[in-house]
Amino acid sequence: MAQRTHLGDADCAIAQALDVVGDWWTLLIVRDTARGLHRFEEIQRELGVSRKVLSERLRLLVEAGVLTREPYQERPVRHEYRLTPRGRGLLPVLVALQDWGDTWVLGDGEMTATTDEASREAARINALKGTRLPDMLLPDRFGELRDPVDGTRPFTVLYCFPGAYARADAYPPGWAGIPGAKGCTLESCTYRDQLAEFTAAGAAVHGVSTQRPDEQREFAEAEKLRFPLLSDADLVLTTALRLPTFRAGQIRIKRLTLVVDRERTVREVFYPITDIEASVGAALAAVRAAAG
Repeated sequence: MAQRTHLGDADCAIAQALDVVGDWWTLLIVRDTARGLHRFEEIQRELGVSRKVLSERLRLLVEAGVLTREPYQERPVRHEYRLTPRGRGLLPVLVALQDWGDTWVLGDGEMTATTDEASREAARINALKGTRLPDMLLPDRFGELRDPVDGTRPFTVLYCFPGAYARADAYPPGWAGIPGAKGCTLESCTYRDQLAEFTAAGAAVHGVSTQRPDEQREFAEAEKLRFPLLSDADLVLTTALRLPTFRAGQIRIKRLTLVVDRERTVREVFYPITDIEASVGAALAAVRAAAG
């Protein structure tokens, strides 16, 4: 059994939080559960941790209310581990750690909404090709929960963008000076103008940002968008796919595009995006090619 050293500072929330998630295996288990790995064997295979260590960490996370243990098989009895609301509250912590690592460990410490094509961050995101998007629901601009994958169409184009607003004064200070941040309105309007072509090719178009639904609704109405904008303000999609982020007023997704099929498999990835209009054309070409 793992030895737990309880931190004595009862008035410090940081110390008390570390008492629950204070070792690296624990946070990595939360990370992988958020990515859609729920069974003991899946988590062990991903982490390469011993069964004894994993069993103990899972037990502690269940006791702390971070995970629930739910049976999925009766004979023999086997269980899945899923995040509770308390566990999902840790997603911003994971994203912040990833952002810090991308910026200061793998990068040069400069805030940016994009990356270099040869970066390890780009390699991580492009490696999503062929992987499965976990089941999830995100609120649309009206607050209704919606699957980011449109199961009625053969393909869904998910374009992730840092943020777009109906009013210029809604952007955070210094937005125009952040490399890769500008262009969200152009991107959305380009998808709007080519929506009929995506529809004819068998693809739905969904925009995703970490903005609130009301902010997305105001923007969509101002630009007359006819496709859904989805809010990942709770970082469910961002954490599940380990999407690249930066912080400007809030955590924001860097600009990237995924083409996902009806079975939730990522068929194509576009990251980094340096030419917004060309990226929309490339996404359309990818859908047409995948459709055969």
